Amino acid sequence: MTAPLRKSFDDASGLPEPLTPETVRAHIDGVAAFLGGAANVIMQLSLKPVGYGVMESDVRSGSVMVRPIKRLRTTLTYIAVAMIGNDEDRAAYREAVNTSHRTVRTKPTSPVKYNAFDPKLQLWVAACLYWGIDDLYHRMRGPMDPEVAAAFYQYGARLGTTLQMRAEMWPPTRDAFYAYWEETLATRHIDEPTRAYFNALTDLKMLPYPMQFLFGGLHRFIVTALLPQHLREEMGMTWTARDERFFGRLLRLISAVWTRMPQVIRIFPYNFYLADMRLRRRFGRPLV
Repeated sequence: MTAPLRKSFDDASGLPEPLTPETVRAHIDGVAAFLGGAANVIMQLSLKPVGYGVMESDVRSGSVMVRPIKRLRTTLTYIAVAMIGNDEDRAAYREAVNTSHRTVRTKPTSPVKYNAFDPKLQLWVAACLYWGIDDLYHRMRGPMDPEVAAAFYQYGARLGTTLQMRAEMWPPTRDAFYAYWEETLATRHIDEPTRAYFNALTDLKMLPYPMQFLFGGLHRFIVTALLPQHLREEMGMTWTARDERFFGRLLRLISAVWTRMPQVIRIFPYNFYLADMRLRRRFGRPLV
């Protein structure tokens, strides 16, 4: 089973008030970063050029399987900068990411070709990030007010435009986005090398064995819960109505606590990683 389908939000009356890096914070739950991270990586890398570009990259220092803590920092910093950073933050982090991406290419023998600067590939990555944020918001809090939902969607374009995705590439409405999402998702196929990589990520093989043993089963359950059904099937994962009910109760429990926290706690770790990036920039340390 999957989460309930969303209703159309494109019938909101009038144009929504645009969100800002300050006002968007009310709609961001930092706990979603911990819950949805690995599932979102699988969504992004299910686009074969992106998957092979990451798996075959010679930049070992940025690999989640080699440096998981650093990879977590750079990924969450990017989301933090895109969503709650100012224009200077976004420009600085764009340059740092671009420098890192210049060496990320597939190998000559790869079945696909990957260029990290391809705006179409960046659109898919941004779409996965937005879908994941929106999905967990709905699961934890229920539907947004239609006008807020429309504004939040428009603001979500920053997940792509912080890099090279052109603003006009972002589907104009939420309905258009979900049409793009469903159509594109249906074309995703996970081959055996990519499936093996995803299974290692899901089972936390990049961590010491005691942590794999303690948390691997729970992590696999959460990853399975948050993958779209098509990708579950591609991964050979099973998901039952009972699993969905249990996961729904778990999220409601987390939400009951998390959403009542002061905002400075509720948006953690995004505020932490944004502050860390700003300190790194001030003292001339690498941002990625």
